[in-house]
Amino acid sequence: MAKNTITLKQAQEWATTWRSDPSNTVKAHLIPHVDITQLLNEENVVDVRAYIGVDENGINKLMLVGVDIDGNDLIDDNKEQYIYDFTKPCPSTCDVDSPLYTLK
Repeated sequence: MAKNTITLKQAQEWATTWRSDPSNTVKAHLIPHVDITQLLNEENVVDVRAYIGVDENGINKLMLVGVDIDGNDLIDDNKEQYIYDFTKPCPSTCDVDSPLYTLK
């Protein structure tokens, strides 16, 4: 299994948790270079889709999956098509001077 991946079941649990609490205050996510590199190197990936979730510790997550030319998510551990999850939420990893953070 590639680095920084989670199972489909875990991703679905996180997404369900996220959607059950509309008061989440995450402004952004820091995405590690390794996640993007590995994801873009997967076979048939032409785009990336991000899903929002919350892990079992209450940490907000942005889950990344490869997308094929037809717009289909590529999720299949047997084909090395993984869900990448080692994003870090803002607040806590924010660029507080960014205009996207301050909205100024």
